[in-house]
Amino acid sequence: MADAETDRVLQRFVSEVQHAVPTVAVWAHGSLAMGDFQPGRSDLDLVAVCENPLSRDQRRGLVRVHRRLLGEEPAAAKLRCSYMVGAAVSEAEARHVTWVPSTILERPVTPVTRRELFESGLVLQGPSPVELLPPLRPRQLEDFILRDLAEYWLPATGRPWLWLQDIWVDVGLLVLARATVTLRDGRLITKGDALVELQKLGAPADVVRDIHDRRYAHPAPVNGVVRRVRRAAKARAFLRSGIERTLAASGKGAE
Repeated sequence: MADAETDRVLQRFVSEVQHAVPTVAVWAHGSLAMGDFQPGRSDLDLVAVCENPLSRDQRRGLVRVHRRLLGEEPAAAKLRCSYMVGAAVSEAEARHVTWVPSTILERPVTPVTRRELFESGLVLQGPSPVELLPPLRPRQLEDFILRDLAEYWLPATGRPWLWLQDIWVDVGLLVLARATVTLRDGRLITKGDALVELQKLGAPADVVRDIHDRRYAHPAPVNGVVRRVRRAAKARAFLRSGIERTLAASGKGAE
């Protein structure tokens, strides 16, 4: 659940963003909406729907809003928001203006995010996601997950230096666990549930404990080059073999 600081930054954001870009709706997804939010650790994942494409001046206004919040609200450091244009909400590959601290870029709102919005989206302003977003096409979610594993995460396992960083270890293994459950059962799960799934999949126990503690406890830093190299090797090997098995089972493996 959100704490008072998180509630305050969300209320400020919904109110103040209107001065830069009038929004039709604002929704939260991810950990906050799915009941696994950890204050100070979880991202604040938002989607705002706008009637019209954003002008250059509106983009500048958004930057000012976000930077003001960053300077005044510590919780804003975790806030991310995609600005979907009403006319393009049904286009799965459409790229939308997105704020990620501390910059603006353009990227799609993925089928995973859309499914989260349908199932558990938290309405902060306006109509609900099911009132504005079209349903996913058959296999759209599954095809996206398999493509993400094959085209992004599998190549990343071939870059050893990435896995010396905590963020790659954490996100990579959790992505595999969540993908496994969605492809097998059709369900989306939280990161907490994904840690349980990692244990069932046979992930290295010390790596799983390391990920758990960074999210839910008070972890000791992973110090020392040797320890980080060993952890990276374990994480990469487990993730690579898991992705290869998943792709082979789906018929998407290398021929």
